[in-house]
Amino acid sequence: MGELFRSEEMTLAQLFLQSEAAYCCVSELGEIGMVQFRDLNPDVNVFQRKFVNEVRRCEEMDRKLRFVEKEIKKANIPIVDTGENPEVPFPRDMIDLEATFEKLENELKEINTNQEALKKNFLELTELKHILRRTQQFFDEVSLTDPSLLEESSTLIDPSEPNRGAPLRLGFVAGVIGRERIPTFERMLWRVCRGNVFLRQADIEDPLEDPTTGDQVHKSVFIIFFQGDQLKNRVKKICEGFRATLYPCPETPQERKEMLAGVNARIEDLQMVLNQTEDHRQRVLQAAAKTVRVWFIKVRKMKAIYHTLNLCNIDVTQKCLIAEVWCPVSDLDSIQFALRRGTEKSGSTVPSILNRMQTKQTPPTYNKTNKFTSGFQNIVDAYGIGSYREINPAPYTIITFPFLFAVMFGDLGHGTLMTCAALYLVLRESRLMAQKNDNEVCMVFAGRYIILLMGIFSIYTGIIYNDCFSKSLNVFGSGWSVRPMFDTLEGNKVLQLDPTIDGVFKGPYPIGIDPIWNIATNKLTFLNSFKMKMSIILGVIHMLFGVSLSLFNHLYFKKPLNIYLGFIPEIVFMASLFGYLAILIFYKWFSYDASTSKDAPSLLIAFINMFLFNYNDPSNKPLYRGQMAIQSLLVIIALACVPCMLIVKTLVLRRQHLPESDVAVNQAIHTIEYCLGCISNTASYLRLWALSLAHAQLSEVLWSMVMHIGLSSRSFGGFFLLAIVFYFFAVLTVAILLIMEGLSAFLHALRLHWVEFQNKFYSGQGFKFLPFTFESILDGRFED
Repeated sequence: MGELFRSEEMTLAQLFLQSEAAYCCVSELGEIGMVQFRDLNPDVNVFQRKFVNEVRRCEEMDRKLRFVEKEIKKANIPIVDTGENPEVPFPRDMIDLEATFEKLENELKEINTNQEALKKNFLELTELKHILRRTQQFFDEVSLTDPSLLEESSTLIDPSEPNRGAPLRLGFVAGVIGRERIPTFERMLWRVCRGNVFLRQADIEDPLEDPTTGDQVHKSVFIIFFQGDQLKNRVKKICEGFRATLYPCPETPQERKEMLAGVNARIEDLQMVLNQTEDHRQRVLQAAAKTVRVWFIKVRKMKAIYHTLNLCNIDVTQKCLIAEVWCPVSDLDSIQFALRRGTEKSGSTVPSILNRMQTKQTPPTYNKTNKFTSGFQNIVDAYGIGSYREINPAPYTIITFPFLFAVMFGDLGHGTLMTCAALYLVLRESRLMAQKNDNEVCMVFAGRYIILLMGIFSIYTGIIYNDCFSKSLNVFGSGWSVRPMFDTLEGNKVLQLDPTIDGVFKGPYPIGIDPIWNIATNKLTFLNSFKMKMSIILGVIHMLFGVSLSLFNHLYFKKPLNIYLGFIPEIVFMASLFGYLAILIFYKWFSYDASTSKDAPSLLIAFINMFLFNYNDPSNKPLYRGQMAIQSLLVIIALACVPCMLIVKTLVLRRQHLPESDVAVNQAIHTIEYCLGCISNTASYLRLWALSLAHAQLSEVLWSMVMHIGLSSRSFGGFFLLAIVFYFFAVLTVAILLIMEGLSAFLHALRLHWVEFQNKFYSGQGFKFLPFTFESILDGRFED
């Protein structure tokens, strides 16, 4: 259990790996993930290292696999993930893998090139088919209305010319253009040709596939009539500018009919070839989809191994690689076993050597976690990676974090909903982990155990507050009775329950707050007082616990000066002032009852007078006999702790081994920050009170303004109204009270741990242990 409360003991070790066994040894170390390699060639360019060619070959194979993966996804073929953990291929197998990937890439590129050419030809034939059909329809419509217009191959007589008897021949072009360009295209033709052309267009109903992008595009067929070569050139240039495709169209109906028959026959043949090509492509991609993930893992494992080998030094004999690694002391036996296994796998007869080194360098921080503790460790690491071997706050955060969250979020109903949501994630974690969704849902899933504990603690605090969707539960019967006051009910609209009258107050509610407070007019006054004092008590206990943990750091690192002139003055200072305030709260609760509560003094005024040494305030009587002497002594003791931390410790440090003036500055900053922080930190815990009241009030407002509408109707249609209102009530409850309020309480609990709790004992100035491991590749993240 020691490693849970303090980071693992680390050591710097030197590895001597034989050249023929280095690859397999690093592979085995990557499988167990227990060593962090140091770069022994920081001044060597990455392109000048020994295994740079192997890394490039692996990157080229990775590029080819990404191309194959892209094609598989484009074809909407699912990639098979069996969860298999393939072994790392031997270096001699790289040639076979390269040949396999090269053949697969070339085959897919050839298929894609042929398919694109076939699709382009198919598109042209399809467009030509539509042009021939639409053109024939146009000529048929014109011949029905005025047959003379099409006589003698579209020959017309222009009566405006001087030679009125000369025949004028009309030419035409036909083509296809994007449907969205038709209005602009028509205006441009009219302006450039000055109205001397005639345009007729019709939409192609079915969308056509773009052979390059594969997108579906909508196009239209057009035919343009003009007279003369000059207009013909203008029309063609405009068509070229608007990316319109022109096709040859015969002038006679018989030629158009024969061409259309030939085009249809070619389309049928081309469609058959396209189907065969697509079937072949699907077979190739389906076969690749079964093994592409295994290939990815193999290639990226190889790349990671060669990248790691580039961090090693090569001895002068060129027969041995030297590496330096950080590793946990407790895992040295596993590392030795992995090295032996790698040596045996490579066939080498010379064993690899692991030699522990003595160093003054600060080791990395490594905290072992599991799926339950990893979320809480991430909360701590987000503030800062712990210094080597200092107290780890994560085990205590497992309890304190969800508890402080629940103090702000306490509601039996909302806590139950949160618990059910977290239980769903926990019970289906295996299936959800297999989906590997890289989005915000993954963040929620990673914190499933945090959410589960937050929900359970919220249920507990909801029972204490007796609050369930803003309503109280009367399980044990109220401790208040109105029977002795029946005589006053007739003349009073508001009934005041006086606890001093016999029979009115029967006794305290067994657990939590009495449900009668839910309908009391002074409910907020009572809850304000209760939750504010509760917040101060919890805050003082939490901070005192944080200061106490610093003692274990001083003992472990053998710093008696920090104990006598650091920990003791700090704990005495806080206990003398704010610990005493918490004791006063309990004393007031136990010392005053219903009959004497009106004469109870204000704790806030008494605490302020304590610092001012003012004990002659007639409006605020003493709480107990001898209060002046005790409080004056506590203030003097607290003030005496300040020079111990500020002056005495500084002088001792300067006399020992640190004569620089930086010691005095740092100690002064620390002392002032701690003393002022005790005041601001205690006030900061009042957010427990504020957030709790805000959550309760939002819940009550939501009930009264939404759910109350559905419950107020007593007609038959009220059932349908209630169903609709309940839907909105449920949506708003989840969106506002669970998600928004839950996130707000989460962030405030996070701040209380980072600032008010962890700064008492946790410096967080270390760097994280990042072992060489293949686990990220197996998780589907494919990180080097």
